[in-house]
Amino acid sequence: MDHVIGPLDLSAHVDEALAVQAAAFGLGPDEVAVRRQIVLRHMTHPGTRALGATVRGRLVGFVYGMPNDRTHWWSTVVEPYLRAQGTDDWLDDSFVITELHVHPAYQHRGAGRSLITTITDAATEPRSILSAIDTESPARGLYRSLGYQDLARQVLFPSAPKPYAVMGAPLPLHRPPAGR
Repeated sequence: MDHVIGPLDLSAHVDEALAVQAAAFGLGPDEVAVRRQIVLRHMTHPGTRALGATVRGRLVGFVYGMPNDRTHWWSTVVEPYLRAQGTDDWLDDSFVITELHVHPAYQHRGAGRSLITTITDAATEPRSILSAIDTESPARGLYRSLGYQDLARQVLFPSAPKPYAVMGAPLPLHRPPAGR
């Protein structure tokens, strides 16, 4: 079944979105409760946008992001890692993909690619940054196929059990040739 990509009022649909994230990321109720507050706070930042992927009206994936700001928590954590690699200029004039998740039952069908390309196509910034768990995963493969490259690896976030990679790509994102 094909997914439909469209604007998402994430504040109004935060619980549906976090149910998708919990399924995709294996989050427990306590983690979901913490992330709920973070998402609601992020939605108040200027320029934050969210999109959803639906199948027959059911939310199966979502993405949200915002123009990056060096004073935001994420930037303050990743900045020393980027500076050590000489890539901290990526924190300026970038659209950050804050979260991108697709329910496992709907992965590998193009929803993640559609979500990230659609949200970044509307960005006025010349580039995009994101962080992903630093393992070879389908998500990292997707990001590479879109033009994202590693800017820093083995980035440790407080309370995160696994290290992350920070990736960046010029916008618009790379599109594979038709027929692939």
